[in-house]
Amino acid sequence: MIDRSHALPLARQAQQLEISRGSIYYLPRLVSQADLAIMRRIDELHLLYPFAGSRMLRDLLRQEGVGVGRRHIATLMKRMGLEAIYRRPNTSKPAPGHKVYPYLLRKLAVTRPIPKCGRPTSRTCPWRAASFISLPSSTGSPGACWRGGCRSRSIPGCCIEALEEALARYGRPAIFNSDQGSQFTSSAFTAVLHREKIAISMDGKGCWRDNVFVERLWRSVKYEEVYLHAYASVPEARAGIGRYIAFYNAVRPHSALGARTPDQLYFDQPLLAAA
Repeated sequence: MIDRSHALPLARQAQQLEISRGSIYYLPRLVSQADLAIMRRIDELHLLYPFAGSRMLRDLLRQEGVGVGRRHIATLMKRMGLEAIYRRPNTSKPAPGHKVYPYLLRKLAVTRPIPKCGRPTSRTCPWRAASFISLPSSTGSPGACWRGGCRSRSIPGCCIEALEEALARYGRPAIFNSDQGSQFTSSAFTAVLHREKIAISMDGKGCWRDNVFVERLWRSVKYEEVYLHAYASVPEARAGIGRYIAFYNAVRPHSALGARTPDQLYFDQPLLAAA
C-alpha cells in the first residue's frame, strides 16, 4: 500500500493508512543459525514429548549442553506454531443428581500406619479398544500403592470392580474417602459402600492436600503417555505405562526438583545434604 515513488511523503502516506511510521522502514531480520539449530532440536523433542512446555524443553536442552532461556524457547515455539499438550481449566463437572457426601477426615488423628478409614482414593482410566483399564491408588499410607485393577466398558463399572477387589483383599474400612468425581458419587458405587456399612467421605473445598501428589502423577501419566497412544490390549497399556514410569524417574526433568530427575535427586541425596 505504501508507494515509495509517489509524490506524497511516506509520513503522510502512513498517516492516511493509520499505520506506524516505524513499520514502513522495518526490515525483517533473518533467523540466526544458532536459533535454527535450536528450533530444529525443539521440533525433534516436541515430536518425542509433545507434552513438554518451554520449561521442560529448556531443561532437556540443558541436559544436552545447550544453554537457552525459557522465554526464548517460548518465543521460538510461538514462531514455529508449537504448543504443549496440557490440561485446560474447567474440564470436570459433577453429574447432575448425584449426591455429594460431607468430608469426614477433617482433624481426624491418624495414629496408626493403617488407619481405620479408607485412604484418600483416586483413579485414572486409560482408554483402550472397547474398554477401560482402572488404575486406582491410595495415598493415606506413607507410600502410594496400587489397590486394584480391572477392565470394564464403563468408568463406573471399572471403579466398582476395583472397589470390590480392594474390599476383598484389604477388608472393610470405617470410612471411605474419595473426590467428588461422578464415578464415586454414582448410586451404583455408593450402594456398595452402603451395603458394607462404610461411612462415605468426599473431598471438598480446603481438602486439596489429600490427593495433590497422586493427582499430579495422574496428570503426568495421562497427558504425557496415555492420551498420546491408542492401546490395543492390556499388556500393551502396561508396557507403555511402564516405559513412561522409567522415563518419569530417570529422564524427565522436574521443576520442583530444580530441573533434576527423581533418580538424580535420590542418588545425590548425600551431596545435597552436605551442601
